[in-house]
Amino acid sequence: MEHDKIMEERISGLIVRSFFAKVEKNLAVDVAMVGAGPSALVAAHDLAKAGFKVAIYESKLAPGGGVWGGGMLMNEVVVQEDAAEILREFGIATMAADKGLHTVDSVEMASGLIFGARKAGAVIFNAVCVEDVVVHNGVISGVVINWNPVRRLDMHVDPLVVTSRAVLDGTGHPSEIVAKVVNKAGLSVESPTGGILGEKPMWMEDGERTTVENTMRLCPGLYASGMAANNVQGGFRMGPIFGGMLKSGRKIAKIIADDLSK
Repeated sequence: MEHDKIMEERISGLIVRSFFAKVEKNLAVDVAMVGAGPSALVAAHDLAKAGFKVAIYESKLAPGGGVWGGGMLMNEVVVQEDAAEILREFGIATMAADKGLHTVDSVEMASGLIFGARKAGAVIFNAVCVEDVVVHNGVISGVVINWNPVRRLDMHVDPLVVTSRAVLDGTGHPSEIVAKVVNKAGLSVESPTGGILGEKPMWMEDGERTTVENTMRLCPGLYASGMAANNVQGGFRMGPIFGGMLKSGRKIAKIIADDLSK
């Protein structure tokens, strides 16, 4: 019995010490990403591989965004040929299907992107929500984090702060971080109105194009990728085709890397 007790204490102690060492090491990062969908995971991979310190905060237990469910819970998704090349860099298999389109097992894609981002050096904190941003003299300078169960239970528990040189909104359709910057911080962002235009209905081809076009720096320290970028600029949604998401992640990684290297 004494031996079992010692083993239990050792295991619990290892988890606690290892986790809090990871948290402390990442209280100041180069890039804080909110949401671990496909665009953010590609961006995290590229930036971490380039030597930047990257932390991703995902409110759900499982990172991967909307990839897991495929189309209507049929766990296959579609990407274009040029985006399939990005997936192959991660070791994710694609199958040529029809006129430049490839099918991908959605479970392999989600898990492969997560693994690729981690192996490149990005750190992922799951079940952690970003409830606010840090603003210093009009510059987005970090994120305010808390456990997502705390938010869901509406418990009055104060958060912690992570400072960063760049913040990426990868929250998908709601553009949650941009909304906080516009509505709470009162800052204007790079859009026709200075705010969030809102997502349009389905148009796959145009939505794929504009997802990449709308990927940009929105104001000092703040960036958006994927559907978060499209929502800000009023782009169309595109459903279970993910090439634009992957290319958006690659594009924003280069923009952020260039800005941080100046």
